[in-house]
Amino acid sequence: MSASWNYVFKFIITGDAAVGKSSILIRLTDQRFLANPDPTLGVEFGSKLIEIPEEGKVIKLQCWDTAGTESFRSITRSYYRGAAGCLLVYDVTSRRSFTNARTWLADVREHADPHLSCILVGNKTDLCDEPAPAGRPREVPTEEAELWAKEEGLLFVEASAKSGQNVELAFEQAARDILDKIRRGVFDDDRSPGVKLSKPVPNSLSLEHKRSTTCCS
Repeated sequence: MSASWNYVFKFIITGDAAVGKSSILIRLTDQRFLANPDPTLGVEFGSKLIEIPEEGKVIKLQCWDTAGTESFRSITRSYYRGAAGCLLVYDVTSRRSFTNARTWLADVREHADPHLSCILVGNKTDLCDEPAPAGRPREVPTEEAELWAKEEGLLFVEASAKSGQNVELAFEQAARDILDKIRRGVFDDDRSPGVKLSKPVPNSLSLEHKRSTTCCS
């Protein structure tokens, strides 16, 4: 059975190394948690179909998980271009990763589509609930992150790749924002590289997903 969808949206996932970007992608596409994923070398790719019921739309998300180390910055920047959506991820137990989110946001805004929909995602909330020694104290209050997101015009959610809490919601919120921009003519679904209009095949909906790795050889 072939899949059908209304739009294809290109997403990037960015932020410091070890904030859980790969785990978020695996949770989205495979519905599982990988405790110790290998460091991303360059970028990794995954796709997922999601439904936005109130819009009557099925969206195919094409997600590029980018490496969070400086040595791959020149490679990952090339994937920013043409993206319609972005997950800017930090670790709620790491003040440094939240502080560095400002640099990542500036980088995205310099190289990506100026109309890109960006959602700030505070990952690893599960660690705040676990007892020692597995658990870790929260270093970034929800209210502080929410305020900064509002000041920067970002969407915001806290999530856990381990439990799956709010992972798909983060992508859905950003997808809804992109759909709103399409309606308002901000994104042109014929010419914007991160937004592609598809022609669905009737009665062939299949919410499939896939994940692969793109190396930087």
